[in-house]
Amino acid sequence: MMSVRAAAAIEPVGNVTAALGEGPYWVPEDDCLLWVDIEGGRLHRTYFPSAETVTDSLSAVSAAFPAVGGGILTVGGAALTLLFPAERGSQWSTRIIAEVPARDGLRFNDAGVDPAGRVWAGSMHIPEAEPVGELYRLDPGGRLTTVLKSVTVSNGLGWSPDGTQMYYADSPLGRVDVFDYDPATGEASARRTFADLSAAEGVPDGLTVDLDGCVWVAMWGGSALRRLTPSGEQDAVLPVPASQPTSCAFGGPDLADLFITTANVGLSESERAEQPLAGRLLHVRPGPIGLPSTTAKAAIPA
Repeated sequence: MMSVRAAAAIEPVGNVTAALGEGPYWVPEDDCLLWVDIEGGRLHRTYFPSAETVTDSLSAVSAAFPAVGGGILTVGGAALTLLFPAERGSQWSTRIIAEVPARDGLRFNDAGVDPAGRVWAGSMHIPEAEPVGELYRLDPGGRLTTVLKSVTVSNGLGWSPDGTQMYYADSPLGRVDVFDYDPATGEASARRTFADLSAAEGVPDGLTVDLDGCVWVAMWGGSALRRLTPSGEQDAVLPVPASQPTSCAFGGPDLADLFITTANVGLSESERAEQPLAGRLLHVRPGPIGLPSTTAKAAIPA
C-alpha cells in the first residue's frame, strides 16, 4: 500500500473562486477537470497544463460527468441533463435525461458514476435538517430508481477497485457507510457502517477511492482529507488550507494528482481573510494514485 506524503504541498489551480465548489471529475482524453460551483450554478472545465478554466452558467448544477457518446451529463435541481456538444467555447444544446418532481426545500446534491458507467445521484434537504432526500440510480427508460429514502444530505459516492463495494455518506450522520454491490446489475445491499467519523472535526462530504482501495473523504468544517483503509481504519490525515473541503478526485496523466474542491459559503469576512484559498480548486501529489475506473464516462441508458 502506497504511503501518503505528509509534507506534500497543496497549491491552488488557476484563479477561479467558487462559493460552493464541488464534484471534481477527471476527463483523461481532454486533460480536463470538470467541477462545479453549486451556489453560482456554474460548470467549470479546467484544462491542463495551462490551468485555463472555461466557465458556463447553468440554471442548476451540483455534479457533472463526461457522457458516453459525447457531451456532459449534469446533475442539478431536480433533473439530470445532457449538455452537447462539450467542445471548448461552443454553445450547449440540452436534453433532459431524467427528472424527479420538484419539491420545495429539496435539490440534487452529489452524484457518482460506477466503474460500468452507471449513474447514481442523491438529493438533500437544503436546510440540512430533515431526512427527506433520496438516493437514486439511473435505470433504462430514463427512470430514477429510489435505492435509499430518509436521506438528509446525500454526499460522497465511490466504489472499491473490484466494484463489489459501494461507499456512501449522508453527511449529518457523521460516518461513511458501505454496501455490497453487484457491478452487473447495480444492486446495492447490506448497508453498514464503514467508518464512524463522528468524533473527528467536521463531517464527511465528497469522497474518492485510490488504487489501493483506500477511501479519501473530504471533511467539511474539518480542514482535512482523511484516508481510510479498505477495512475502514484511518490511515492518514491530509490538512487542507481551507476549512470547508467538499470533495476530491485523482487525475493527471498518471492519476497521481489529487484535486480538491473547497467552499467559502457561510464564512465570515474575517474567516475568509484567514482562508484566502477557501473556494479555490486545490492540487496535491499525495503519493497514492487513483483508479482508472474513477474516470468512467456516464452511460445514458436507452
